Amino acid sequence: QVQLVESGGGLVQAGGSLRLSCAASGRTFSMYLMGWFRQAPGKEREFVAAISWNGGSTYYVDSVKGRFTISRDNAKNTVYLQMNNLKPEDTAVYYCAGGRFVGNSYYYTNKYDYWGQGTQVTVSS
Repeated sequence: QVQLVESGGGLVQAGGSLRLSCAASGRTFSMYLMGWFRQAPGKEREFVAAISWNGGSTYYVDSVKGRFTISRDNAKNTVYLQMNNLKPEDTAVYYCAGGRFVGNSYYYTNKYDYWGQGTQVTVSS
C-alpha cells in the first residue's frame, strides 16, 4: 500500500512559479512510475507529466513542455513538479499518482494504482 500526499499549491500571478511536492509512504516507491495530473472545474482529469522509476525518462503534455519539470528523489520518497511561467489556464487541482505497471500508458488515469488527495493551484491574470 502506498499513500501519496501533495503539497505546494497556492495562488500565484501569471508568469510566476510554484513547486509541487508529493510525498509517498511505503518502501516500494522507487518501483513506481509517478505522474502528475490536473483537473479544472467542469473538465476531465488530464495528464500533465510523468517520470520513470529511476528518473531516466520523463514525459509531458505539450501545453507544459518547456515550462514544467518533473523530478523525483527516491531516497526521500518524493516526486516534484516545478512549474514556471504559469498561465491562468494552468489553474486546476493537481494530483500525483503512482503505478507499478504503467509502461507507455502514462497518459491514462486508469493505469495508476494510487492517487493523492490533490492540491489547488490558482493562477491569476
